[in-house]
Amino acid sequence: MKLYIIGAGPGDPDLITVKGLKLLQQADVVMYTDSLVNEELIAKAKPEAEVLKSSGMELVEMVGIIVDRLKQGKMVVRVHTGDPAMFGATMEQIALLRKENIGYEIIPGVSSVFASAAAVGAELTIPDLTQTVILTRAEGRTPVPELEKLRDLAAHHCTIALFLSATLIKKVVSEFIEAGWSEETPVAVVQRATWPDQLIVRTTVGKLEEDMRSHGIRSHAMILAGWALDPEIHGKEEYRSKLYDKSFTHRFRRGVKP
Repeated sequence: MKLYIIGAGPGDPDLITVKGLKLLQQADVVMYTDSLVNEELIAKAKPEAEVLKSSGMELVEMVGIIVDRLKQGKMVVRVHTGDPAMFGATMEQIALLRKENIGYEIIPGVSSVFASAAAVGAELTIPDLTQTVILTRAEGRTPVPELEKLRDLAAHHCTIALFLSATLIKKVVSEFIEAGWSEETPVAVVQRATWPDQLIVRTTVGKLEEDMRSHGIRSHAMILAGWALDPEIHGKEEYRSKLYDKSFTHRFRRGVKP
């Protein structure tokens, strides 16, 4: 017996992996996060599949149904938004499955952080500017470990991607400033990345709170911050990869000395 945990991607039903789609189409039972996963994707399940919405279920109820169907010999898939590894709440489901001696396989998906970067045409790691991306969230009702406060992470002055933080912008801005970030630091906010109603707001740390309020953004938003999000970065010659420099030698090409 094995549960398949599938990353559905950020919204666009075409952004599920080929493997994830095949498993979805083969499944006898499909349980999905109906508040986040696109219904167009779930419609690709076979007509006779049992489709279950999980938004109104609590953990024990949800896993109990999964275990029951698996013990009936049915193929079950659990469809999560984005990639299950990022704020997917999969660990506690797996813990209960293990108590029942039930295995699992995770099929990765496209995370909203990368869908958002694609939407704004950004590379999050720029040579000689930043080579690190921190994926995190602001501290709200769910606490963060003491060593992972945003102001401490922001002290690295690299690219930061904030999940689940749209209602905590005042705190976010305060911690960026405390970490020494300039108010002019570029920020891109992408609400509902890859959905038909996707909204992109380009702003700065200093104007972030005002711009999110004026656009009514309070949920389903990815916040990308740092100088890699500079909309003028493409015209700055000092930030170029060594890989394609004509003087750079590697196993497939011999560089030419200037």
